[in-house]
Amino acid sequence: MSSSHKTVFVGMSGGVDSSVAALLLKEQGYDVVGVFMRSYNIDGCAERDAEDARRVAGEIGIPFYVWDFEEEYKRRVVQYMIDGYRAGITPNPDVMCNREIKFGLFLEKALASGAENVATGHYVRISPAPLLKLYEAADPNKDQSYFLWTLTQRQLAHCLFPVGDHTKPEIRAIARAAGLATAEKKDSQGICFLGKFSLEDFLKEYIPEHRGALVTTRGEKIGEHSGAEFYTIGQRHIDADFAFPKTGRGSGRAARRKPFYVAAKDTATNTVVVAEGSDDEALYRKTVSLVQANFIGGDPVSGPVRVRVRYRQPLSDATLSNRDDGRWQISFSAPQKFVAEGQSAVFYSADGEMLGGGVIA
Repeated sequence: MSSSHKTVFVGMSGGVDSSVAALLLKEQGYDVVGVFMRSYNIDGCAERDAEDARRVAGEIGIPFYVWDFEEEYKRRVVQYMIDGYRAGITPNPDVMCNREIKFGLFLEKALASGAENVATGHYVRISPAPLLKLYEAADPNKDQSYFLWTLTQRQLAHCLFPVGDHTKPEIRAIARAAGLATAEKKDSQGICFLGKFSLEDFLKEYIPEHRGALVTTRGEKIGEHSGAEFYTIGQRHIDADFAFPKTGRGSGRAARRKPFYVAAKDTATNTVVVAEGSDDEALYRKTVSLVQANFIGGDPVSGPVRVRVRYRQPLSDATLSNRDDGRWQISFSAPQKFVAEGQSAVFYSADGEMLGGGVIA
């Protein structure tokens, strides 16, 4: 079936990437329908984004709808994040949003509404059938494959990623040439539903503050914090009451202190361990175990892979293996810095194919 006979529902966020995704698909002959997914938002930007998406749909000349997923988003994404921090891990709400909302609820509702495909503005490339594969985007600075490791062959059979073959400057140029209202709109940063609100302030509405010890990797207590749940591994800007000036100004030992980084935390004892300086060995891990592993091709993969444990981190050589307890293990060729439990470890082949991923345990 040619594209001119296919209906695709495009998730339009009100940003330039999804705007151009809708435009490109219409130019390719698809019957395009724009959909804004209303999710939980605390600073009011969702209303502005919905209006931007509606305006672009009008400029392109496609039908446009707003689908309300707010309650589902609260249950499946926001509560997941709160529960994760409460348990002492660092969850990844972007991965959960893709799994549960964009390629979960949105995909199912689109198919039920007559769509053959859904599309988003994600920077990732997909290969043709029969075995669908995901690859890093053409623009390495914008690649978002890291957030899509939970996708399955059933979901990918209905997915299109029109911007994955373009760089960000190319996408903006296309938007300008078409006169789209979002052509110069800035990219969103951080956790989408928080907007300008800080993560710590949001979490404190659900997790009570309680004083605990801030100690170095040598066991030296250097201050107190307001709750181990509010910290993540590798965090540098530490909001705590130090027993010495944090700025290092003045004289004596305090003036010679290097920056501190969170190396570990224990919510049971409410203790946060910090390393002094970025080269402390406590900040590195040579192996990690994974739970909830997913393999894009369906069949498990083992052996040499390339891995990233943080978004936009350079890929690192590693070996992936299946443990006797059912978990997967990644053994890195070189120790990796700032590995946080609850975050995603995503593995790739040497040619940039995204093979799958899992949650760091």
